[in-house]
Amino acid sequence: MNYIKLLNAAFEKFYFDERLNPTHISLYMALFQEWNSSRFAPDFFVNRRDLMNAAKIGSKSTYHRCITNLDTWSYLEYFPSNNPYKGSKIKMSIIGTSDEPEEDHYDPKLEPLAERYHPIREQVIDQHCPTSGQALVSTINNTKPIKHNKHPNSLKVVLDFFSNKNFNLNYGKEFYEYYEDRQWQTSDGSDVRDWRALAKYWVEQKSLMKEKNKLNKKQASHFRDNLRTTKNKDYGQPL
Repeated sequence: MNYIKLLNAAFEKFYFDERLNPTHISLYMALFQEWNSSRFAPDFFVNRRDLMNAAKIGSKSTYHRCITNLDTWSYLEYFPSNNPYKGSKIKMSIIGTSDEPEEDHYDPKLEPLAERYHPIREQVIDQHCPTSGQALVSTINNTKPIKHNKHPNSLKVVLDFFSNKNFNLNYGKEFYEYYEDRQWQTSDGSDVRDWRALAKYWVEQKSLMKEKNKLNKKQASHFRDNLRTTKNKDYGQPL
């Protein structure tokens, strides 16, 4: 497992997932650290009190709501324990990582967040002088413009991308029409700056919704079968 790849993939997913609040992310990071401590084992056991303390969660109900949400939203699998001497089992999901470098993995849309806390506008001068008394100046050109993918020029460009990724082409058409109608802006009114990363998230959410609908239909069918009665049933007989 690559610690950096896993963490970057998780933060990329956080950015586009509007269901999350800071408590969800804080709890996920506490769990991620436990996962790292277990050398990224397939599953591991956790102590609720330790997790609440690490994530700075003061309410049991908030803890249970957040960890259940993370399970429902496929960030992890949660197996609660009824044994007070044995912690609950956690199985973390592997989010969008592979051994090979992924095309367009860098997401320029995350750049404004980084600049908010670490603004880069010009060359940085080291305020701590060495023994020679000469100030050190960074040789990195931080003013070099970054090429953004922004939005596609046509439906064909989107369909070609979906085809290369073996994605459902119907999802590609829906994706293009949805954001074209919104003038390629996100729900918060910001301009889309990397449509390829957004398209991958679109496919992921569509796939999850499809699986959820299948499960709901299966459960509904099972419920109807349980209610079905035969025509020959005699309701006059004593129970």
